[in-house]
Amino acid sequence: MRLTLPAAKRNTMKAIWIGFGMFIMAVNCLRAEKWELVWADEFNYQGLPDQTKWDYEEGFVRNNETQYYTRARLENTRVEGGRLIIECRKEHFAPTNHAPVEYTSASLITRNKASWKYGRIEVRAKIPQGKGVWPAIWTLGASKARNGWPGCGEIDIMEFVGKEPNKIFGTVHYAVDGKHQSDGGKLETATPYEGFHVYAIEWNRERIDFYFDRKKYHTVPIDKAGKGADNPFRAPHYLLLNFALGGNWGGPFAETVLPQTYLIDYVRVYRATDGQ
Repeated sequence: MRLTLPAAKRNTMKAIWIGFGMFIMAVNCLRAEKWELVWADEFNYQGLPDQTKWDYEEGFVRNNETQYYTRARLENTRVEGGRLIIECRKEHFAPTNHAPVEYTSASLITRNKASWKYGRIEVRAKIPQGKGVWPAIWTLGASKARNGWPGCGEIDIMEFVGKEPNKIFGTVHYAVDGKHQSDGGKLETATPYEGFHVYAIEWNRERIDFYFDRKKYHTVPIDKAGKGADNPFRAPHYLLLNFALGGNWGGPFAETVLPQTYLIDYVRVYRATDGQ
């Protein structure tokens, strides 16, 4: 049996739902107005990444990783179809100033080209999968050459390791009294490597919030790294996008998973319009 509400009650319910919808729209508008875009790469071109925005790390850089990072090499990093592609490959490659290597990939950085203090850093990406893969979106303090690591501070906006295929990690690293400290969170989500997702931080003078799509899953109070002017999270950071293989955290890898691609749809950096 179908029950029918009187017209007056139907109109009242309709008004409530319309009012609720308008409230949600207003909240979204307020959120949209909070941020002003200050830097972006939409990857709406072809070829190597825009050299006015990106530089490269080169070589075996850190963490006992297996891959050799190449510089400005289309096989490992290119823009096509509106996306940045970072490809990790098993191949015999002979760098100019290094013995031949068997695994290659790329790490793009904005060091000496762009850095930011506070704001929202947002990357829409599709991560690779498989044992040993280790893609990341992260920042380092622009003071790294002077203060070293971890004194310069590090913000891992997203890390994924193939051996833990249902987790996304967000972490900060810093120093207290010269000793390494970290504060990390993780989000458990099914098959994060299927499809594109938005990885972001919202960073102000009080805290750093970590997001997976629209879900906030971790917060770090900045004062954990010190209340003085030397707090590395109250200073500019530059951005890194890299695809590592194996290493201290990536662990053993399976050659059969290669080649793998790490796809970035866009990178956007916003500043808060309220000055925070």
